[in-house]
Amino acid sequence: MAEGYCVKCKAKKPIADGVEETMKNGRKAVKGKCPTCGAVMFKILGGKVDQAAAAAAVPATAG
Repeated sequence: MAEGYCVKCKAKKPIADGVEETMKNGRKAVKGKCPTCGAVMFKILGGKVDQAAAAAAVPATAG
């Protein structure tokens, strides 16, 4: 998965149990735990999610 920096261990490590999220500003991020100490790790990924493209990907239901 993604590799992040653990501030508790002060080292780069792979993020365990990582879940991809979209932040309020539209950027993607991975949130998980440090495999060694269990502290929360968070890595911001590149690029914003285009709101119009995301809405077009979800089909509208006729009703």
